Order: sequence, then C-alpha cells, then structure tokens
Amino acid sequence: MDSPIKDDFGFAPEYDMPIRYIDRTRAWYLALGYGNPYRYAQFAEVPFTPLAKPLAECKVALLTTAARYQPDKGPQDSRSAYNAAAKFYDVYSGDTAVDHDLRVSHVGVDRLHLSDDSNCWFPLPALRRAVAAGRIGVLTQHFHGVPTNRSQRHTMEVDAPEVLARVRADGADVAILVANCPVCHQSMSLMARHLEANGIPTVVMGAAKDIVEQCGVPRFLFSDFPLGNAAGRPYDVASQNATLEMALKVLESAPGPRTTVQNPLKWNVSPEWHIHYLNLAALSEEEIARRREANDRIKQVAQGVRDSTLARG
Repeated sequence: MDSPIKDDFGFAPEYDMPIRYIDRTRAWYLALGYGNPYRYAQFAEVPFTPLAKPLAECKVALLTTAARYQPDKGPQDSRSAYNAAAKFYDVYSGDTAVDHDLRVSHVGVDRLHLSDDSNCWFPLPALRRAVAAGRIGVLTQHFHGVPTNRSQRHTMEVDAPEVLARVRADGADVAILVANCPVCHQSMSLMARHLEANGIPTVVMGAAKDIVEQCGVPRFLFSDFPLGNAAGRPYDVASQNATLEMALKVLESAPGPRTTVQNPLKWNVSPEWHIHYLNLAALSEEEIARRREANDRIKQVAQGVRDSTLARG
C-alpha cells in the first residue's frame, strides 16, 4: 500500500497555481445573488498566421484595455475602488511617440496588488526600448484602446473590425495585446483571433490563463501575476523588459495555434496572493450584501456611460 504523501517533499502549497478566474468570478456573482452565470467565450478552432519576416524588420502595434485618465471622472489611481465612470465603450487610438496617462480603475483588476506604475499594464516604454535595441523594427504610429465589453457579439462584430481597420491603416506587421481584468482577457483573446484570421500575427500578454486558453488564441504569454500586471512587476524595469522579451520570443517561435508559454518570473517570494482575489471565505454575510449594493451602483454608472456613448455614436 502506498504511503501517504508527506509535506517534506518540497511540494508547493496547493494554492500556488494559476487562479481559475472563470470559477472564481462565477462563484462570486452567484454569492452576490446574481443568477444566470456569465459564459466566457469558447472555441475549438484557432486561427494562426506565421510571421512573414524577422521581428527586427516588423512594425509592431500595441493594444491595451487601459483607459485614458479623465480628471472629471473621480479617483482613478491604484488605491481607488472600481470606477465605472472611467469606462470606455469605443475603440480609441493614441500617438506612440508621446507619453500617455492610462489607468485601469475601470476594470476588475487585483486592487490589493496594484501599483500606480502603468508600465505593468501599458508597456509602451518597454517597446520603445526594444526598438532602440534593434529587437523590433518600429512601432506603429498609434496604439489602440480596446473596450472591455461583456457582450462577445459587440466585441467580435463591432470592436474587432474597427481595431483591424486601424491596425491595417498603420501598416502593422504584428500586434501585442495586453489584458487586465477577466473580461479584458476575453476581449483581447477575441481581438487576437480576429487579427490573426485576417493575416496579422499576435501575442497576448495576460494573467488569466483559463479564460485565454478556453477562448483559444494563437500565442499567449502567461504571467502568474495578479491581474493588472501582465507586462511585469511594478517599478521593476528589468522584469518589464524580460516579460516583453518573453512575449516577443513567443511571437516569433510559436509552432502553431494555442501556444502558451509561462513567464518564469515570480510575483514575489510568497504565493499567498493567489488566495485573495474575490475570496468569498474572507467575507461575512453583511459584507457580501454591501458588495452587492456596491456592484448594483457600478452597473448603473456603467450603463449610463454606455448609453451616453451610444447616443453620441
């Protein structure tokens, strides 16, 4: 009879593994009293476009789900609560030759482990360094902001064609997509699929492995970091450079679709951060009720932003 497993084998703690965001978000919203759990996108087939030339000769596009800072929309720093007023529902573009103040207060990132270092979610400086080093050719004139939309139909039928048109207008050879929250990972996965099906090789940089792999993307660099840090550790330029370099290697070396490579970098010494995101066990019934009320307010604000966007469009 086999002897029981002993804890002196050097095994990692049971929670030291990629978070199952699909399961955790489903349990969270069910506990808050919402029925009809959200179904994340799932495809069997995945498009794949090989690189046509070396990265050192490529024009690279950057896609982000971060939002431009809007000073009239309330607090949007790392210590702020989810700010639905800062959401955006239209694709936007920005000049890659200048610096930008982009924030992630409008998405469900891991706020316990979020900093104000935008390089963690918007690696434009790292990409400029890669251009200077000759690792990639040039950046496209614009980066593009991708809305975080729960409607998969809207993402696929409206946002994805718009992004494709803008990326093509910039003459992009390849695209790097950086995801933040759970739904961001779905949006960027759908975006990568659309670009790839239309001849533009892509790599997704993200932290929600289950969502990206269930959707199915050509190339994925998975960093086992808290949501909102897919481009590297905060205030750690070496980790940001290394994370981008790993994404570039995945972009140029993937043998076919559904290629996932895990970033070897660790978030920190302790893996306990895996426990905290949407941890129902840490909440009382009273706190769960308070979170439900807060979420209802967030939904109302977000709907107002969406309605305003539709009215303008």
